[in-house]
Amino acid sequence: MEEVIREQYSEQEKQSIFNKEFMPHINSMYNFAYRLTLDPDDAKDLLQDTYLKAYRFIDSFQQGTNAKAWLFRILKNSFINDYRKKSKEPSKVDYQEVESYYNSEDVDRQITPDLRVEALQDMIGDEISVALNSLDVDFRTVIILCDLEGFKYEEMAKILDIPIGTVRSRLHRARNLLKEKLSEYAKKMGYKNA
Repeated sequence: MEEVIREQYSEQEKQSIFNKEFMPHINSMYNFAYRLTLDPDDAKDLLQDTYLKAYRFIDSFQQGTNAKAWLFRILKNSFINDYRKKSKEPSKVDYQEVESYYNSEDVDRQITPDLRVEALQDMIGDEISVALNSLDVDFRTVIILCDLEGFKYEEMAKILDIPIGTVRSRLHRARNLLKEKLSEYAKKMGYKNA
């Protein structure tokens, strides 16, 4: 069995690698984090966690390889780990904050019982974004990686840690689901069925 010996970088070398290899991808990383979490604050937290891990494990990064794919894999794994942890926790509500709000004079007494309507009100015009965000996270992820970020199937397989055949089938299925969700919108926009 061949043992891979990793180079130990000095702090100055780590800083140089971090700035040259990782920082140019920060906008793409944030966009990916936002598409996964659907919340700007959660996306920033996930991005920060990703970059902290990237710096901490920089000795395992091989210079000359695809830094963007390496970062995307760290981000995806952090998201999955955090998602699993949160799914096992019970929901938390700050009742004092809710009570203070409803007892204040600023509260609108005609509040809709479904607060999701208010949250989505500003996003209704962006049908494509809404359709993409409504996909299951596995399907949303492959669309983002392939169609928005431009990763090749091989790179996606490494990032997602799944076989390349699974990448292809998941992407095919994701595109079909997105097509179904956007068919009415496409007709309104003047596109005809093929």
